[in-house]
Amino acid sequence: MNLYGLKTCDTCRKAAKALPDANYIDVRKDGVPAEVLSAAYDVFGDKLVNKSSTTWRGLDEAERARPALELLAEHPTLMKRPLITRDGQMWLGWTKDVQAELA
Repeated sequence: MNLYGLKTCDTCRKAAKALPDANYIDVRKDGVPAEVLSAAYDVFGDKLVNKSSTTWRGLDEAERARPALELLAEHPTLMKRPLITRDGQMWLGWTKDVQAELA
């Protein structure tokens, strides 16, 4: 199981604590592999982009209009977090539903 998140994100820390066996990948430091981003976008679409993030608010309109995968590749902190992958399955966020399924 891989957990893609930010070390400074409280939600990611809660998920990591609940999933101690998960391989934690800091998206700011390590990025997200292109194939993982692409697969996640296929599953979650535009929900993968966190439009309430500080990074999003810092982008101008021209940048916001770019394709989501380009933005996420360039600004991995724009990704909604955590993104959890296991055996070809993916979960986004740390909602009660995700917690019930994984914990």
